[in-house]
Formats: sequence, structure tokens, C-alpha cells
Amino acid sequence: MKMITKRGIFLWILSALFVAGIVFLTVSFVTNGDEWAMKRYNRHLYSNGELIGAGTIYDANDKILAQTVEGEREYSDNKTTRKSTLHVVGDPKNFISTGVQSAFDSKLTGYNIMFGVYNIERYGRGNDMKLTIDSDICNAAYRALDGRKGTIGIVNYKTGDIVCSVSSPSFDVNHVPDNLDTSEEYEGVYINRLLSAHYVPGSTFKLVTAICAIENIPDIYERTWKCNGAYQPEKGVEIKCNANHGGSINFKNALAKSCNSTFAQIAIELGEEKLNQTAKELGIGSKITISGAIDSFGGKFELKNAADDLLGWTGIGQGETRIAPITMLRIVSAIANDGNAVSFNIVDDFANQAGRALNITLPTNKTTLMSSETASQIKSMMRYNVEEQYGDSNYKGLSLCAKSGTAQIDSNENHNIAWFTGFMDDESNPYAFVVVVENGNSGSRTAGPIANRILQELVS
Repeated sequence: MKMITKRGIFLWILSALFVAGIVFLTVSFVTNGDEWAMKRYNRHLYSNGELIGAGTIYDANDKILAQTVEGEREYSDNKTTRKSTLHVVGDPKNFISTGVQSAFDSKLTGYNIMFGVYNIERYGRGNDMKLTIDSDICNAAYRALDGRKGTIGIVNYKTGDIVCSVSSPSFDVNHVPDNLDTSEEYEGVYINRLLSAHYVPGSTFKLVTAICAIENIPDIYERTWKCNGAYQPEKGVEIKCNANHGGSINFKNALAKSCNSTFAQIAIELGEEKLNQTAKELGIGSKITISGAIDSFGGKFELKNAADDLLGWTGIGQGETRIAPITMLRIVSAIANDGNAVSFNIVDDFANQAGRALNITLPTNKTTLMSSETASQIKSMMRYNVEEQYGDSNYKGLSLCAKSGTAQIDSNENHNIAWFTGFMDDESNPYAFVVVVENGNSGSRTAGPIANRILQELVS
């Protein structure tokens, strides 16, 4: 009897383990099935390590960016388009992890838990995808960069739809260079510089310092600061200004003229606690997720026991801060949109091979980065920047609000990172933008004209 009891217990244990194993496999299949199906040894989807079994990718105007034809993945018939949209679409081997072919591979192939990749077997390709980007604007942006390393991003700050996302260097997927992995010309070619680059923000960061000042220094507009070409903190090294601003300058003109002396003094007065808090509220240090699937570099900002000179350098954007251009694009979008940042999106919709829209819900949310009053004040100052400093005539008809930045990497000004970011204060054209050019010398002289060229084409 004892032997029978022991055997019974043993069988119960085996049964429980069997059921637990089935449950584990079922859960794993539900949660990881799409990842298993996307493995490169799946010959329905890959050939020689290249994705072939995916649906067609269209731009916002229904131009084909990638498609599968007779078991081969084909890309746009326009060479410039293949280059300008490379980092959005992705490369055939999915080395560009932020490309939609990589981020949405299971949806593009039509994988589902019930039928796997049956669409591939039946139709030879998966679900189709329509993007929010305009390939013509991307082409114009790519040409404007003219082979220089950098990035251009444009977004509708009301809807969050990304209209333009270009990263350079790029390459033609139909004619991959032999020296792609060895030439300095293609350094960082698999990086989407809009999302993943780690840039010193330069004077564009003065927008962050200005927001912090508006929210924490009540009489900020009534005060003036001294600038004789430099500022010497009580402790630390001298902070040089870009010019001698005549000994006295107010807050509004300090932003327009990008006065390092003034913003260093403001940052020191604010202190690390307030600067840390504002940077956090604006999303610096946190990743941005696009269409619920593509993550940006979160950024680096942390002041801890900082000496006065480091506080000053940080306040003018020359400290240890590192951000991705998409972060600055989100900040200026919020300024334009009454302090609210809407979630960024690059996917318009999906459709199956029968042409029916798929019920795929993409995340949409709105986050308040600053009060509407603060946003209104910064918007007014950025408009003043263009009118009084950059020249409204250089940006005809754009109602532009902007801030330039020239981030110094070393003593050679030819190595500077040129920034220009802002938005159009226009209900009919609610676009925010960011332009970054590596080895670009000056933000206003190098990145500014590029922004004008692309925005003029966008609204024409």
C-alpha cells in the first residue's frame, strides 16, 4: 500500500511538471513567438541573411520605399530616396536597429499567433506599412547636408507625425560600398543621428537654462548682467563669451545674442538642484519612444557637487551634457504647442494584402513639459532671436522662432557642431525642426540656411 501511495504521489508530481511545462511553453510562444519567427534562419523571411518576406513600405504620399518582388527585397527606384530614407526604412540585414524594417519586422511580415507567417506563403510578402515621412522633403534634406555628417528632423508639433528624418552619412542599399566598415567617410553609418547620436548641445541648451530661469527667478526680465567678453566665477576657470556685449545686457537680448557671460551667471545663481529638476522635466536623460517601438538615446545630464565654473559651462551648453537631436526637437515642439509634447510617430497605418486596414493601435499621449505661460514667454524670445539676430529676411514667410548653437569640441572651430532648432509659429504649418551638422563651424551660419532651405520647400 505504501508503494502504491508513493507511486501515486510520483505520478502526480510528473503530471504537475508536465502541465507546468505546457503552460511555460504556451506563455513563451505567446510572448516570444514573433521573435522566434524573425530569426534569420527562417527561409520564409530571409535569404542570405537579408529580409525578403516583408510587405511594402510607403511614404506619406504613397511612394514605394521598399517592397518584395518575386522573393527579392527591392527599394525605391530613386537613388537619392534610397539614401535619404535609409535610416528610417532600415538596411536589408537590419544592422540599423532603429529602422522600421527592424522595429516592426513581425508586423511587416504579417506574423500572428494563430497562423504564423502564413501571409508569406500565400502572397509572397507580409503586411504593408505607410509612414508619415515625405520622401521628397527627406531628399531635399539629404541634398542640403551635401555629404556632411549630421541630421535633420522635422515634426508636426500638433500631431507628433515625423515628416522628415535624415541621417548622414548614408549609403545606397543597391550598391553597398566595399569600404563601408573601414572608411572614415562612413563612420557611424548605421547610427540614426537624429535618435541615437550623443551631441554636446551648445547654445541650444540656453533654452533649458532660460526655462529654468523663468520658472525660478521672479524678476528675470527686470535684471541686467555684465558682459565684457568673459565671466570669471569665484571658483574655477574663466568662461569666455562669443562677444563683448557692452558691459550690460538684459535677459531677452542675452538669449538673442547667445551671451555666455549672462547664462553662466544665471546657471550659477539657479544652482544644480533647479537645473537638474528642469532638465528632468524636459526629458533630458530619458529616452523618447517613437510609434511605441523605436527608442532614442536618453541623454546625459547630472549635476552633483558641481563647482561654479562647471555650473556656468553647463548653463551655456558646454558642460558634460549629451543629448540626441530628437530630444531638442521634442523640447521646441512643446514650446510651440503651449508647453505640451505629443508623442512622436513615424507610422501612419498598416494594411493586409487584401488592402484592409489592420487594427494596430499606436501609442498616443500628451506630456506637459512646462506651463503654457513659460512656453509663451520662450516662444516670444525665440521669435525675437530671428527678428533681431538671425534676420527675418533670411527666413521669409516662415514666422520662425529659433535658437542656434555652436558646440565646441576642441580648440579647432572647424570641429564645432552646428545646431539650429525651433519651429514655425503658423497654425497652417505647425512644424518644429532640428538641424545638426558635424564639423559645421557656426550654428546660425551653417545649420540655419539648411533649415530655411528645407522649410521653404516643405511649405511651398
